Amino acid sequence: MARVVIENLTKTFKGPGGESIRAVDRACLTIEDKELLVLVGPSGCGKTTTLRLIAGLEEITDGTISIDGEEINKVAPKERDIAMVFQNHALYPHMTVFENMAFGLKLRKYGKVEIAQRVREAAEILGLNDCLTRRPEALSGGQRQRVAVGRAIVRKPKVFLFDEPFSNLDAQMRVQMRREICRLHQRLGATMIYVTHDQVEAMTMGDRIAVMKDGVIQQVAAPVKLYDQPDNMFVAGFIGSPPMNFFRGILAQNGSGMVFQAEGEGGFSARLDEETRLAKHTGKKIVLGLRPESIADLSRSSDAAQGWTVEAAVEAIEPMGAETHLHAVTGKHPFIVRLEAGWRAEAGRKIPLVLDMKKAHFFDAATGKELTG
Repeated sequence: MARVVIENLTKTFKGPGGESIRAVDRACLTIEDKELLVLVGPSGCGKTTTLRLIAGLEEITDGTISIDGEEINKVAPKERDIAMVFQNHALYPHMTVFENMAFGLKLRKYGKVEIAQRVREAAEILGLNDCLTRRPEALSGGQRQRVAVGRAIVRKPKVFLFDEPFSNLDAQMRVQMRREICRLHQRLGATMIYVTHDQVEAMTMGDRIAVMKDGVIQQVAAPVKLYDQPDNMFVAGFIGSPPMNFFRGILAQNGSGMVFQAEGEGGFSARLDEETRLAKHTGKKIVLGLRPESIADLSRSSDAAQGWTVEAAVEAIEPMGAETHLHAVTGKHPFIVRLEAGWRAEAGRKIPLVLDMKKAHFFDAATGKELTG
């Protein structure tokens, strides 16, 4: 069993002027036994620092890290029973694949028979049986990264840590390698923490995802919940490709009920479905959030309710093969619409679009937090 508990974890660095910089700010997170948790966020958000704190490669400023109920703050990195795979595979060029994978076990004084057994088991899992006698220079980028993963597998640690291990690979190889990590997780039944800046990678790999910004964990949830129920504008805008559209405006009452009035000249109005929940926010500045798939071409929509339509100018069209991304603007608000493959329109042309307000999200304009009532 390997349950990792992080409580109020803080890491402070000294800046160039002597100022204090919080890379990780009171992070609280529990990674359950056999879970694959993905830590995602933009560059500089503190996710790699968090991973290095777990591994013992950085000194903790405040807070605690525990594995199976035992605090490991003062435990040496080599005694934590953790294996880490880095962005740079860092293989020894003069050693064969077998020797690279066996090196850590030799340092720990394992016997030759057990070393050989562990290396061959890992090679079988990773499809490296035919590469064991080769040196890194004779391997592809994907094979080298597999060797780095294999070097971690042979140790049979309590926890695996992955720090953006595939960011140097091409797009097709990244897709293949993340499938392999998911299969590896299922096969080993191990606890894994995977760091990435790629939200698509996070959505497709994680049992749960922890989203970070400026050293603070914003939300932890299963991928579908993050997408459908974001806690704030940052999570809503970071998770999803294309990202959620945001429209600033106010809530108002008119004869037909509560409406959202977009700010600026030419701003559109849209009637709300959830009037009771948002009634106390009437007259306040808020942000309406709509996913690109929650906006449709009016001429092809079967659910165009009165007051939900907007007129928008086409700015650009991106054919994506299986779908089309429409870049449009209404008033002062640019936004993206996900439409069916083959959709066409001329740039500059104005078209009617319908907003699915049943799938709308509402956020506080000042704090960015979701409005819950």
